[in-house]
This record gives sequence, structure tokens and C-alpha cells, in this order.
Amino acid sequence: MTLFKLWGFCHTLRHDGVDYGDYIEQLTYLLFLKMADEKAAVIPKGYGWNSLKKLSGIDLTDHYNEVLRKLRDAGGLLGEIFTQANSRFNNPVNLRRLLDMIDEEEWSAMDVDVKGAAFEGLLEKAASEGKKGAGQYFTPRKLIQSICHVMKPDPRGHKEFRIMDPACGTGGFLVSSYEWLIGETKGAFDRADIKRLKTSTYFGQELVARPRRLALMNMYLHGVEPHIYPGDTIYEPERGERYDIVLTNPPFGTKGANQAPEREDFTIETSNKQLNFVQHVVNILKPGGRAAIVLPDNCLFEDKAGEVFEIVMQDCRVHTILRLPRGTFTPYSQGVKANVVFLQKGQPTDEVWIYDARSNVPGITKKDRPLTGEHFAEFEKYYGNDPNGRSKRKDLGEEGRFRRFTLNDIKTRSYKLDINWLKDESLEENGDLPEPQDLATEAVTELEAVVDDLKEIIDLLENEAVEK
Repeated sequence: MTLFKLWGFCHTLRHDGVDYGDYIEQLTYLLFLKMADEKAAVIPKGYGWNSLKKLSGIDLTDHYNEVLRKLRDAGGLLGEIFTQANSRFNNPVNLRRLLDMIDEEEWSAMDVDVKGAAFEGLLEKAASEGKKGAGQYFTPRKLIQSICHVMKPDPRGHKEFRIMDPACGTGGFLVSSYEWLIGETKGAFDRADIKRLKTSTYFGQELVARPRRLALMNMYLHGVEPHIYPGDTIYEPERGERYDIVLTNPPFGTKGANQAPEREDFTIETSNKQLNFVQHVVNILKPGGRAAIVLPDNCLFEDKAGEVFEIVMQDCRVHTILRLPRGTFTPYSQGVKANVVFLQKGQPTDEVWIYDARSNVPGITKKDRPLTGEHFAEFEKYYGNDPNGRSKRKDLGEEGRFRRFTLNDIKTRSYKLDINWLKDESLEENGDLPEPQDLATEAVTELEAVVDDLKEIIDLLENEAVEK
């Protein structure tokens, strides 16, 4: 009920000049203070949740402004979280009502992080009303958890171990990596490791201020101080840091990618953002480092994809690909068909194993067929216990979901990895045809790939004209 109250209240606040983006930001400040109080996180004395609960009227709005100012100036991680934080409330009655609604729940007991049920629900509502900005922030939690299960992001092995997400959004991969570690250790760490694990292990980068703020909040409420750099991962020079594990879901689409980044460390020049992320990920991995990258289908079949993976496979074992079910990113990007590519740096590719979790699997929907852990249980079994993808595996043949393809098989396909072998009978049943908007999204994705290729041809022709 709280979610519906919170969303309904958003409409009320519009009359107070607070749009949905501002409202969500104010909501995250207050949720953070409430959860920090529940978790006994360190907040400057006199400026926590309880300091707001007892006030009303102009005293409340004045003190709320003072709380945000104090936290902005706190320095350290708190100061980063509340950078440029300002109140958007003009009417103290509205702020009082929101405080009361938040205070009704024990948020920490819900097993959600600060971008959990309430926040995701609000963004989903906004997206369904045609607002922009929701889909880019989220990777489904069940998918992230499955990736962490097979990747085993365990930083206890050596003192310099680092985990990175160069497109971290609200921090889903970083939070789940830490939660995986807590599950493995029951929270019992060697005393010598605690400070390093809490302050020098988890890294990210995010271009957009609001999701970066949420990522910092998420990790802070888990007792971790991450390093999340602001800025554009692809169009800025890389900073020379190297990582043991990279887990990431680069932003989908080509919007805004009008030109190829000027990066000397990129071998293949392309304006495709995801393919540039692949090159970036490979470059920032340490020798022996591992990565799992979520990529839309066009990043496996367009011409530049073949060129990129030909280079990548010379330096990395691209050992496993998971074809995700249709609708995995419902409700944010319903029509996107995507994959997870697993690789390890330091040795060339000799074979690629592909697990098809898409063919003959009913499409994911928000209500009737939500994404669950069961969608990935069999994949995790066949992936095996070795996070490097070296567990003993069995090719299940043309009727099975798990197949092995040699490097020669890949070469004959010009290094394009969109390999299908199962006949998808579900698509032949009229009752399970993709929704029109899903088909449209799929068509747009393929058209974007064609546009990228045309851009490359135009650039070549322009260069030839200049040389003449």
C-alpha cells in the first residue's frame, strides 16, 4: 500500500511545483535517512531521521533545509551522496505527509535496497506514463544475482582485488556482489581484510547524477564505501586502473552516440556504445581478470561486432554466452533481446559455449510471467562451479539448450556470435506472439545496427574524398 500512496502523493506534489524527477530525488533523501536510522548508520548528531519526525510547519522545512546543508558539507561519502542536495518542498504540510508515509514502514526489513520496491515502482509508473529516464538505470535483480552466482566475485583472494561496473546505474551489480560475499561468509571476515573489503574493493562509474547518488546510498547502507566516478566511461580517457572482475550492463541504444570516441586504446572505431564498452572492459581487466557483460542482440550480429570480437578473442577466452529470455527487461525495455557474454583476459578463445534461455520459453511479463531465479537455474548448473568457465561441460546436441562451438565455427561466421539452433515453436503459436511494441523495439534495434554500418561507410567515403 505504501507504494501506491507514495505514487499518488507524487500527483499532489505537482501542484506544489515538484515534478516526478524532483520528487523521486527528495524521496531518496528521506528514505536514506529513515534506513540509516534503522541500520544505525553514522549521521551527524541532530540531523538524522528523528530530528525531522518531531517537527512541523516552517520549523520542519527550515530544519530539512539545514539537514541537507549539513550532509552536503559532511565530506567523505556522505558529502558525495548529498552533493547539490536542496529541498524542493515549499509547503511544510506536504513534507510532513511524506515523512509520515515513510515512517509507516520498516524499510530495512523488506530485503530491498534504497532503489527497491518503492523507488523502482515509482520509476516504472513514470515509464508507463511515457516519462523518460527509467529503463537505463536497472538490470533485473534476478539476472544480476545469477551472474554473481556463476562469477563468484570473491575479493578475499589477494589484497589488490577490485570489482568494477563502468556503467553502474544505481549500483545493482556492486550491491549484489557484496551481498554474494556476505552470503558466502555469513559476514565473518578476517580482521585484516575488513577495511580493504569495505573501502578499497568496489568501484563504478556513472554519467547521470541521480543514479550515481543512489549507488552511493545503496553501498553506504550496506556498510561499504565504494568509489563511483562521475563521468562518461566511453568518451573520457580511461584512468589507468585495472580490475579483477567487471560486471556491467552498458546502456542500450545508440542515442547520443553520434561519433566514435577518440580513444587510442580502442582498436576498432565504432559509434556503437555497447561495442565500445566491450573494448573498454577488456582494456581495464587485469591479466586473468574476468567479466560478464550484458549486450543486446545487435552487438553479436552487426559487422562491427564481428570485428570487435575477432580482436577480443585474440586476447580473451570468450567462453560462455547466455541468451536471455524475451522480455527480460520488462517493463523498462520490453522488446530488447539481450545476452550475457562471459570472458577471461589473458588467453585466446578456443571454444564458445552458448546457453539458449530464450527459445521455447514464454516471454517475460510483469504480472503473469515475471522473471524468477528458475529462469537461470539450469544455466547455472551447466555453467559449473568454476567461475572461469572451465568446469567440465557436455554439449547437449541440436535438441538441447547448451552447445559448444569451436573457434573455427566462429571464424566461419565472421566472428558473429548470434548463433541459433533451436526451432522456436512458441513464436509459431498465435497466442504467444510478441507484443506489437516488442516487435517495434526489435525492429528499431536492427535498424540502429544498419545505421551504424551506414555511418561507417559514410566516414570511409569522406576520408577517401579528403585523401584525393
